[in-house]
Amino acid sequence: MPETSVRPSTLPTLDPVPEVAAALERVASEYLSAEQVARVRRAYLVSAAAHDGQTRKSGEPYITHPLAVSSLLAELRLDCETLCAAILHDTLEDTGLGHAALSAEFGEAVAELVEGVTKLDKLQFRDRYEAAAESFRKMMLAMARDLRVILIKLADRLHNMRTIDSMSPGSRRRIAAETLEIYAPIAQRLGMNRIKAELQDLGFAALHPRRHAVIRRRIQSQPVLRRESMASIEAALAQKLANEKISHRLVGRVKSPYSVYQKMRGEHKSFDQVMDVFGFRVIVKSVMECYHALGAVHSLYKPLDGRFRDFIAIPKANGYQSLHTVLFGPFGSPIEVQIRTEDMDLIAERGIAAHWMYKSGERTGTGAQLRAQDWLRDLLESQAVAGSPMEFLENVKVDLFPDEVYLFTPKGDIRALPRNATALDFAYAVHTDVGDHAVAARVDKKLVPLRTRLVSGQSVEIITAPSATPHPSWLEFVVSSKARTAIRHFLKHLQHEDAVELGHRMLDRALGALQFSLDRVEPQRLEQYLVECRFRRLEELLADIALGNRMPQQVAVALTQAQGDDSAPEPQAPLDVERILITGAERGVLSFANCCHPVPGDQIMGYLTAGKGIVVHRLECSNLPEFRKSPERWVSIGWDRSVQGEYRAGLRVEVENKPGVLAQVAAAIAEAQSNIDNVEYQERDLRMAIMHFNIEVRSRKHLADVIRRVRRLAVAHGVQRL
Repeated sequence: MPETSVRPSTLPTLDPVPEVAAALERVASEYLSAEQVARVRRAYLVSAAAHDGQTRKSGEPYITHPLAVSSLLAELRLDCETLCAAILHDTLEDTGLGHAALSAEFGEAVAELVEGVTKLDKLQFRDRYEAAAESFRKMMLAMARDLRVILIKLADRLHNMRTIDSMSPGSRRRIAAETLEIYAPIAQRLGMNRIKAELQDLGFAALHPRRHAVIRRRIQSQPVLRRESMASIEAALAQKLANEKISHRLVGRVKSPYSVYQKMRGEHKSFDQVMDVFGFRVIVKSVMECYHALGAVHSLYKPLDGRFRDFIAIPKANGYQSLHTVLFGPFGSPIEVQIRTEDMDLIAERGIAAHWMYKSGERTGTGAQLRAQDWLRDLLESQAVAGSPMEFLENVKVDLFPDEVYLFTPKGDIRALPRNATALDFAYAVHTDVGDHAVAARVDKKLVPLRTRLVSGQSVEIITAPSATPHPSWLEFVVSSKARTAIRHFLKHLQHEDAVELGHRMLDRALGALQFSLDRVEPQRLEQYLVECRFRRLEELLADIALGNRMPQQVAVALTQAQGDDSAPEPQAPLDVERILITGAERGVLSFANCCHPVPGDQIMGYLTAGKGIVVHRLECSNLPEFRKSPERWVSIGWDRSVQGEYRAGLRVEVENKPGVLAQVAAAIAEAQSNIDNVEYQERDLRMAIMHFNIEVRSRKHLADVIRRVRRLAVAHGVQRL
């Protein structure tokens, strides 16, 4: 769509302004200057002209949607630039207006906000899911530059959810699932609980309409006895707080259908069990009065042991602060009470949006915004090394945990980590270098391994060693996106280095078979070949060879013929050239086949597989006849004399079927200094059983020692290697 400029003559004459626009102006005029309100009105006129003739699925004029989005943000008291960007947020995608026109008319800040919210062209991607993931990554990066991007996006999603009934059933389910999986957790992560709650309930209603309707009816039709009990408890709490001369505001909390549904599913409770809890919120003037009110309610009703949480002293990662306690009520039902100040209540409801209510930016909103910036900084690191938009989206999903654990550094600093975080997650939360060189941890001064799961209140100290480096197995137990991203980045870097080295050796061997070498290739010829193949550097070509995406013999022929030697000999299978030796230090570009499990000492061959690099097989592998059909993919390899590491091997053990047999075999394997990866019963009858073991050994000799020890067992009737 060609870009159009914003000329006064192209703007419609809209007088009087439609009611929805007038309502927006009324709210905006309560806190913006007359000049700023005029800018918002100008944005409306430009957007109305751009969307002229366009309608929503419901049949309404399209302009009603951006106006509604801007109105939601005006209720949060967002600034003039945000309101203008919200009104214009669909113009880049759906109209002829371009970035330059918006920048000239409303300033670069507004144009950047609109650009950040705009989705990408889905035709660039393989499918809708990849396009959605890339649009999400684009939005998150724009959000890292300016938090107002996500505020516009959340308001946009909220209005779309409010009007989702006009969508097709398939679209409703897809949008609702995305809302529950991504946008509601983001709103929670940013402390915007009011928007989060509405997104969750609207998403639940669209995804499971019948379940939502049933639960909503049950909530609305509570028995009279419960309503009377609620009023009685509220009156008792109010009287106690008044007697203590605590100025307060007392609010009864009503559960939403979605929160009831989640508790029923997550805690395996019935509806009556979930609803048999009374909830109240006490809002006071100061922090000291919070603790005074806590003492007052505890003196009225006895607190339940272990159910008190102090989120004022230790705020949640999204800035949420409150005292939580559970009391044993007069009717046998628990009473959940939250106590907070007015400022804390504002932050709890609006999160980072509360920051814009204070022109100075020096009050409580700032803390929430700083925490959000810290989270976004981690996301920026994550996207820098993510291999694809889908991988980045998964990283963000991992980080959107609703529950957190709060831990202490040796100096007393507090770190918030996702639920089920390990000592290694804590190490990476401190600093990437600390995580990369971690070897163990001290939790409450007790030495523990890095995979140890942590619980709130523990003090954690990380032990490092300069020689330590990340291991692929770390990815199996870390839960935070920062740790996962840092480990993947390190391993990818190592894989690239190893791929370049291995590719160099493979190309040298292929050139050697043609009585040539890489050193003899003229620089300009090599550069020409790299340009033809779209490689920026020689290292990229070498890595591509090692990963099996390009045959070294073909590259060698191309480079030798590029010298102008049309009589270059055909490449020969380089069996007589020095073999590539496996040292055990290869990472990522060389793997061992699961079909035959080669170990040091076996006769082996390498098979070049696209995307995987060299896959090592034993020469007695049953798949070898198939590999012989592609001799150009064979790679001559062998074991280095000083090869190190643990290698997987398979054992078939035939034993007597009686109690304790598995323990005896496992003990024999352990005595031979071998670890068991996996064990399965393949066959079993009244007398005999056949078990398959996957074990780790250092060499063929070590494997033979394991087999001998198992054969010595009286219960073992046969042991053979798989």
